[in-house]
Amino acid sequence: MILRVIISVLLMLSYAVPAIAHEMRPGYLELTETAEHRFSVTWKVPMKGDAVMRLSPELPAHCTEQSPPSRRMIQAAMLKQWSVICPGGISPGVIHIDGLRKTLTDVLVRIEYLGGTTQTTRLTGLQPGFTVSGEPSSYEVVLTYLTLGIEHILLGIDHLLFVLALLFLVRSWPRLIGTVTSFTLAHSLTLAAAALNWVQVPQAPVEAVIALSIMFVAIEVLHARKGRIGLAARMPWVVAFIFGLLHGFGFAGALNEIGLPENAIPLALAFFNIGVEIGQLLFIAAFFIFMWLVSKLLHKRFATDTSLSPTWAATARLSFPVAYVIGSLAAYWLIERTVSFWA
Repeated sequence: MILRVIISVLLMLSYAVPAIAHEMRPGYLELTETAEHRFSVTWKVPMKGDAVMRLSPELPAHCTEQSPPSRRMIQAAMLKQWSVICPGGISPGVIHIDGLRKTLTDVLVRIEYLGGTTQTTRLTGLQPGFTVSGEPSSYEVVLTYLTLGIEHILLGIDHLLFVLALLFLVRSWPRLIGTVTSFTLAHSLTLAAAALNWVQVPQAPVEAVIALSIMFVAIEVLHARKGRIGLAARMPWVVAFIFGLLHGFGFAGALNEIGLPENAIPLALAFFNIGVEIGQLLFIAAFFIFMWLVSKLLHKRFATDTSLSPTWAATARLSFPVAYVIGSLAAYWLIERTVSFWA
């Protein structure tokens, strides 16, 4: 009975988390200085279902429109573009997002000046506005990109399911440490390479192959449960490293949409990656707390497997049904993302 409840919860979460992530998809406001005190403005506001979220940017009071705004729809968002002139510069004016307090989403504001200096700030319902400083402090960079990294991994259900599938393959703490370390090292390398434009990979194929990687590991979990030990079960750290390189390109795709401040690229990149690692560790910790609770509730069922601790025995027992759920979702994403190539 409890096993059925657990699988039902996993299925509900698989649909609920994308819905929450959709609601929390950030808006994006970019101001690019094209001439002295003149800015091109791009405002991307996410959709909520079929309706555009009721968010609107309020620029500094001394800035005036120089061209009528153009509007067009893009993937799950409405894009609005216009130009403004801000006599004396945009700093120290206030930028505010009207309506942000009433939503779960946040808005990323990026300002690029003529000299190449950039400023990126994250606005939330608790802090829907800020005063433009002209150049962000190190503290602002650290806080913004650390938070973005944590949010990206915790709302990235595909990345989390890959990690979850790996957790069902390892059956000891040393193997877990080695596997997580390999995945971390690999995606850190490709994240840095892609974010710094050393390597450029089309995002659509990357997303499709990420889905394939999840399906592959889920199949390996099923094989291991049936006694057919494959490469992923024998050397999970190798599989974690290979596919971790791929997942790093996925992380970089999200980071490239945000951009990196020219005056603090290493700092922003480092703390975005640290944020991803913190989010990943939080997920792993939550997983093992949950499995410990399950082992306590179903202690009698797992008592027959004396070769494993109760927590790992619970993980082994649940691996079969959970792998089916993960594999099914990954197969759906693979088809959906592959079809999108021709959409």
